[in-house]
Amino acid sequence: MQGSVHRFDEQTGAGSLLLDDGLEVTFSAAVFAASALRHLRPGQRLSLDVGDDGREVTRLWIVGIGDDQVIG
Repeated sequence: MQGSVHRFDEQTGAGSLLLDDGLEVTFSAAVFAASALRHLRPGQRLSLDVGDDGREVTRLWIVGIGDDQVIG
């Protein structure tokens, strides 16, 4: 699934994304740190996984960056 960055706090590393249906989902600083991303900007598209509750992000990444994916 994908969403757009809605809020991102550089100090804490936590934030939220808006899904295409308008639902806001949140991510913790730990999820951001595990993503190996350095910075996020509002509107940036990310791929994500959510937990069973459907509102808390469990994983973030950018398509094309990650295990078994080659850029270029």
